[in-house]
Amino acid sequence: MTDRKTLQLRDPSESTAPLAIKKKGRGWEISEKRLDALHDRAREMRRHPTEAHKALAERFSKADLGRYKFTRHAVIGSAIVDFGCHQLGMAIAIDEGEPTPIDTRRDKSLEAVGIRVMRIKAADILENIDDVLARITAGMRMRIADKRTNARDNKSHGPRRDAPHSRTYRTSNAQNR
Repeated sequence: MTDRKTLQLRDPSESTAPLAIKKKGRGWEISEKRLDALHDRAREMRRHPTEAHKALAERFSKADLGRYKFTRHAVIGSAIVDFGCHQLGMAIAIDEGEPTPIDTRRDKSLEAVGIRVMRIKAADILENIDDVLARITAGMRMRIADKRTNARDNKSHGPRRDAPHSRTYRTSNAQNR
């Protein structure tokens, strides 16, 4: 008999490099079927939240966060985060236990595309939610300051020198005659 090749998955602890997420199209180069499955899973998670998730969601609904809004069980790329704020590029992950190597890899992948991940233990939310909210607020302020600094830096550089409208075209004397 011939030996059959089987699909073998790599151990997540082998690779410390972040997954390459490319922001291209609706699903960041994820198949429509996979993306639909992620949205279905996120919907199911919203229907059956944990106690820590319920407590934090209730506080977010009562809080005045200005123009910023945290979405419960948001799908970002190929990841589902507990709370996501698109305007800030910030995600909150609630840890029910110890973070796994897959969680660490997902966090690195999200940070590679500019999304900050804040990990909060479920026990901290249930025991002292006011301190957790203070940490989240501090994280939001840092993220807002980072975005303003980046915008200011981009504005100060001015238009690109190699932009099409700034090119000069030279013609030879033979063409001018």
